[in-house]
Amino acid sequence: MTTIAVGQPVADFSAPATSETTVKLSDLKGKKVVIYFYPKDNTPGCTTEGQNFRDSFAEFEANNTVIFGVSKDSLRVHENFKAKQSFPFELISDPEELVCKHFDVIKLKKNYGKEYMGIERSTFLIDENGVLQQEWRKVRVKDHVDQVLAAVKGE
Repeated sequence: MTTIAVGQPVADFSAPATSETTVKLSDLKGKKVVIYFYPKDNTPGCTTEGQNFRDSFAEFEANNTVIFGVSKDSLRVHENFKAKQSFPFELISDPEELVCKHFDVIKLKKNYGKEYMGIERSTFLIDENGVLQQEWRKVRVKDHVDQVLAAVKGE
């Protein structure tokens, strides 16, 4: 599998999501797509990031943009997280890391001296033609959604 690159088309993928949907990139042609990867549902940073996307959802929607969150959590856990936080967008379940590997977000992480492979918080903006316009890696939650929204608006 080739690594995605800014300015290049993103290869099509299909993945299960909340609300009994399947997200297929090729079905989203004509819309901008924001895909944000986060480590785990119901953790402080991931909850804040999702809430920030939720709170700016109307602005993204007004700019012809759909949002998807992705983690390795199960659909059941995602459904609960989505309902608890009133997320108006779908969450993609990727326990086998297929979408994560597609976007190269599985990285060596360290926590309390322990090393493990996990999701590096990352966001990708894909244009209406399926071309990667921008990527943010090693994301810090504070002000991140504002940066993504500015990119969507072309600011």
